Amino acid sequence: MSRSNIVLWAKDALGKGQKINVIDDQFRSPTLSEDLADGCIAIADKGATGIFHLSGPDTMSILELVYKVADFWKLDKSVITIMKSETLNQAAKRPPRTGFIIDKARKVLGYNPHSFEEGLKILDTQLRERVMA
Repeated sequence: MSRSNIVLWAKDALGKGQKINVIDDQFRSPTLSEDLADGCIAIADKGATGIFHLSGPDTMSILELVYKVADFWKLDKSVITIMKSETLNQAAKRPPRTGFIIDKARKVLGYNPHSFEEGLKILDTQLRERVMA
């Protein structure tokens, strides 16, 4: 449950009822690692050349992402404090919006990443299997 993965961080913190600060003015395209791997394999298998952008298909604010995590696992959103990026004193400057246009990867590679919600379902299954192992 590393903070380097915002989904697992939010799930863990909200699951413990911890108060968390979440920014609403930065936007990301969360990417399921399996989708990224599939895109890389498709590039290799097709012998594709050039630059391919691979990411999840959905762009959302970090706040929206955390809300979706809370909704998926039915966790309490009242412990979330909404903040602006400028108040966080982040060590590295972050662009307000990151993400890729994945049209070329879709067309050339047949890249079809899972939606964020589908990714949450896959992650939930993986977490359940890990607990049962």
